[in-house]
Amino acid sequence: MTATNEDSPRGLALAVTAYVMWGFLPLYMKALAHVPPTEVIAHRVIWSVPIAAAILLAMGRTADIRAAVSSPRTLGMAAVTAALISVNWGIYVWAIGSGHALDAALGYYINPLFSVALGALLLGERPRGAQLFAIALAAVAVVVLTVAAGKIPIAALGLTFSWGFYAYFKKSLPVGPAQGFFLEVLLLTPLALAIMAWTFVNGQSHFASGSAPDTWLLLSAGLVTALPLIIYATGAKLLRLSTIGILQYIAPTMIFLTAVFIFDEPFGTARMIAFPMIWTALVIYTVSLIRQSRLKRHPDIILPHSV
Repeated sequence: MTATNEDSPRGLALAVTAYVMWGFLPLYMKALAHVPPTEVIAHRVIWSVPIAAAILLAMGRTADIRAAVSSPRTLGMAAVTAALISVNWGIYVWAIGSGHALDAALGYYINPLFSVALGALLLGERPRGAQLFAIALAAVAVVVLTVAAGKIPIAALGLTFSWGFYAYFKKSLPVGPAQGFFLEVLLLTPLALAIMAWTFVNGQSHFASGSAPDTWLLLSAGLVTALPLIIYATGAKLLRLSTIGILQYIAPTMIFLTAVFIFDEPFGTARMIAFPMIWTALVIYTVSLIRQSRLKRHPDIILPHSV
């Protein structure tokens, strides 16, 4: 049974697997740090198409794609989400390759709180007091980083905004997550092929004409992109929202640990202040989310007004 009020062991295993795979992704991206982000993204798109297509064939959901491509509205919405996810990928690839993995971790830590703010602004949702406090605390942390660095953490906020709006518009896409992903990479394929062709013509391609490791790494781009997404989409259906809310911190935590202990990125005073503020905000938000979920399952439970 895939009840929204119960956690399936299979769903938990699938979701954890997906988040751990995303957590290891910086190691893969760091190995491609010498390859321009546009070329990496082009390969992520191109090699995701056959993998996503194979999964849809196995699921027997190709009719959904035929219906989607015949709907101008669906194609238009998919074009918006495709543009947003390509921006998100571009910022992420650049951040890891240029020594800003900590900014990437920060961006994904902030994202759940930004989603709450986005829901309040665009959907009329009413955050609880604890959630508002968590958002304010995260905003102060960003201010701390901005003042210390003398500039806005563009990479972190770029990842937060692009993923937040992607998730917002994705909710309105009238197809399943696997079908939506296939549609997005399909729409991005002409541009990706153009980028690949340009690199070949100008002798700048790292695929085939480059080293064997580069070729294999780029050839694997579709697998590391599509596989965790499909695994997550399958697992998320078998889990409660509050459980997903907790599990989503696995990936940014792994990115954070990788940045500090493997990539040896500087963790200065401002970050020592800002990151604990973000973590505190996330604890407050997660506790509020769990208690809100309990209230929905047990309406007779009365929560304090401060939550």
